[in-house]
This record gives sequence, structure tokens and C-alpha cells, in this order.
Amino acid sequence: MVLEKLGSALKNSIRKLAGRGFVDKEILEDMSRDIQRALLQSDVNVKLVFELTKKIKDRAFNEKPPSGLTQKEHVINIVYDELVSFLGGKAQEIEIKPARILLMGLFGSGKTTTCGKLAKFYKKKGLKPCLIACDTYRPAAYEQLVQLGEQIGVPVFGNPKEKDSRKVMEEVLKKTGKYDVIIADSSGRDALNPNMIKEIEDLNNILKPEERVLVISADLGQKAEEQSKSFQEAVGITSVIITKMDGTAKGGGALSACAYTGAQVKFIGTGEKIESLEKFDAERFISRLIGFGDLKTLVEKAKEVGAEKTAEKIVSGKFTLEEFYEQIEQMQSMGSLSQITKMIPGFSKLGKKLPGNFMDIQEEKMKKFRYIIDSMTLEEKKNPDLITGSRIKRIADGSGCNESEIRELLKMYKQSRKMMKMMKPGRRGSSFLKQFGI
Repeated sequence: MVLEKLGSALKNSIRKLAGRGFVDKEILEDMSRDIQRALLQSDVNVKLVFELTKKIKDRAFNEKPPSGLTQKEHVINIVYDELVSFLGGKAQEIEIKPARILLMGLFGSGKTTTCGKLAKFYKKKGLKPCLIACDTYRPAAYEQLVQLGEQIGVPVFGNPKEKDSRKVMEEVLKKTGKYDVIIADSSGRDALNPNMIKEIEDLNNILKPEERVLVISADLGQKAEEQSKSFQEAVGITSVIITKMDGTAKGGGALSACAYTGAQVKFIGTGEKIESLEKFDAERFISRLIGFGDLKTLVEKAKEVGAEKTAEKIVSGKFTLEEFYEQIEQMQSMGSLSQITKMIPGFSKLGKKLPGNFMDIQEEKMKKFRYIIDSMTLEEKKNPDLITGSRIKRIADGSGCNESEIRELLKMYKQSRKMMKMMKPGRRGSSFLKQFGI
């Protein structure tokens, strides 16, 4: 996971604070070293790392805790605030209005897929988007964008026979008058190549976009600084989208690149699915890393798929076996279960007690679970504790499933309910700190 080492370092530092009766220079230096080591291992620039930890130590030494906070809580809040500031500060609201958007980035950064994700985002907000295919270098780039457009019901304009992207842009812009949001894909490039830089400058002059978006892969590493500076000097980056945030990439290079451009990360790609695009919020991102959870994003995702009540019951731990199935089914449409559970306070710790396959229930297994539940009585669905011995055999006969599969479903349900009841919605402050004994 991106910046996973930082998350581990922060939680370790909090535990160290919990074990001390006071906060002194030694513990602050120790905490700073943990943070420095984690960020450097995550490909964050050395200079930025030391600037960040200096700010944390200076504030911790010189600021008095606000009324109602202990010194330990104040130090944790300082770490939180400085990390949020480092990642761009408080998120700005994304304006839902007509716009021209030009996407640019290196080879393999995921621009074309991101075009489709952005188009779906704006379409869901009630606008009429269209896509322009100006990647004339990569084979099948036009075809890929067309497939994405068909998948989400958005028109794609381009000319696969034309190799000059500038001519393509001039030609197709005449056809886009009735669309609210025009999203243009461009060729992947080495930002240091003069010819490719000239091309993106020309596309920018033709399109005259309100948004010039740099798409960066989370696995870019230390090269992010140099590349982002080149794009910034060429066209002026207005925002950043980071892709592949769901993988094992370290991610520090891509995140810290924003410090060089002065542009904020607006979206992150969290998977290959067309729905796997999240508005980036540094506060929420750091909350997840530290363990505060992110119930706000969870509820937003639930609203998008009409699953608000599902999200509420998941957090409360109050659900029947029938609702348990519905929860899994609806949550899968909100993204991978492993991503969703990271938004629930405390789950990263408690979730380890769940079965290893709990987060990745295959479609075939979901079908079997549906057959099993349909073969139960209403009383059994409401009170699964009744299901033992002869009832399991009867349900197995009625569903065509093995008794072991029924026991697996019941085990998952009971363990899930137990875990959810152990968790309470967290927030910054005492309820979170109690998890660490503070």
C-alpha cells in the first residue's frame, strides 16, 4: 500500500507516546527518526523530509497544548496537521461546472484509463462529458478510449489515421460544442524530450483548457520531482491525479511532486475499475494511515450506490444474515472490500482477526451464499445462532451446497458482527487515543 511504512511508523510512535508519562526531547527525536525513515523509504525527497520533521519538532517544543488536550494528544495533532499540510492541506471543493481538461503524463502513467474515470465522475454529477483521443503515439490508444467511452456511455472524438495530435485536436474540437466537459487524452511522453514538450504546449494552446492535469503513477519514485517541474514550466499544472494507489508502490515521490508544482492532488486512482477514482483529501488520507478511519468517504461512497443504510449498519454491527449478504454485495459495488474497511476506524487492527479470505469473496462464492440464505427460514435469517446440526443439513439439501460452505458463511457472519461491535466511530482525540492506552 502507498506510504504503508509511514502508517506503521506513526502508529508505532503513538504507542511509544502512550508508554511514557510525559513528552520530552528524547521521545520527540525518536518519533522524528521513525517518520524520517518511513518517508525516505517511501521515496519522498530528503530535503522535504527534514523540513517536515523540523516543523513537527519546533511546534512540539514551543507550542502549549490547547485547553482540553494533553501534551501527548497535542503532539499527535501536530504530526497530523503537518502531514496534512505536506500533502497539500485541506482539500478544495471540486467545482462541478463546464470545463475543458487536458491530461498529460509519462508513458504508462494511466492517463487513458483516467480519462474514462473522470468522464464517469462528471457524468454522475449531471454534466455531459465527451472524450478526445489525442494519443497518436501508443498503438491502440484510440481504441482503448473508445471502449471506455462505450462502457460509460460517453462519446469519443478522434482520428486514428492521423498521427499529428495537433491536427486531431483542431479537427474534433469543432464537434464538441454541445458538451459541458471536454476531456482530452494526450500521448505519454518523457517530459524532458523537447519535441514532446513542444507538442503538449501546442495542444494546450489549441484546447485552451481550464484544467491542466498531470497524471502521475504512484510508482514513479524520485523522478517525480524532475518530471513534474518540466510539465509545470511547459504549460502550468493546475492539478494532479495519482494513479495505482491501490498497489505496492511506495508513492512518496508522486505525492511530494505536488510540493514542486504547487498544484493540489484532486483525485487518486484506487484500482482498475472505472469506478475506482476518489477525490483526494489529505486529511482523510492521513486519518487512514494513522488509524482514525474515514467514515466520511465511506458514507459518500454508500450514497453513490444507494447503500447509506448498509454503511450505517456495518459501522453499528447490527445486521441480520440477510442484511450481511446485502452488505457484502453492495460494498463490492463501492470498491474492493479491503479498501472500504480501511475507512472504518480501528479496522486495520481488528480486521486481522477475520478469515483470510473475508476481503476477497469471489462471485461464485457469493452465488452460493445467496442459495444458502434463500434456503433458510425467516427465523433463521434473523437469528443465525439457531442454525446447527439438522438445520445445517436441511439448508444444504435445499441449496445444493456443502455443509462446510454453510458453516463458512455462518462463521464469517459471526466474526464480522463481533468485529463491528468492538469498533466505535473514531475521531481525533480521546476516543482514538484510548486504542493506544493514552
